[in-house]
Amino acid sequence: MKRISLLIIGLFLCYIIYYDFQIGTLPAFSMTNSVETRTSSVNNEKSPTIPYFEVKIKQGDTVLSIIERFHGTLPTSIEQIIEDFEALNENVKAESILLGETYRFPDYKQ
Repeated sequence: MKRISLLIIGLFLCYIIYYDFQIGTLPAFSMTNSVETRTSSVNNEKSPTIPYFEVKIKQGDTVLSIIERFHGTLPTSIEQIIEDFEALNENVKAESILLGETYRFPDYKQ
């Protein structure tokens, strides 16, 4: 009985590992689905014109993950990204973005 239980537990663990590697437990995002680019610029009293793109937030998105997905790597310091994001989106903190909302993200490609 112990051998059968160990065999079942072992097979279950193998399945879990296989599932995590093949499918994963976090949703996968493709750049074309999650980044809707509309490049514009915003005038802000504190900083010069900041070009931006807009993205509708999906499950698992963070400010840094969206910037990294859009640019490939982080183009500038984390502090600068957060400061620019909060300048583009008044009354919104970078750590409190909401699922399903559309926000402006700084575009550093230019």
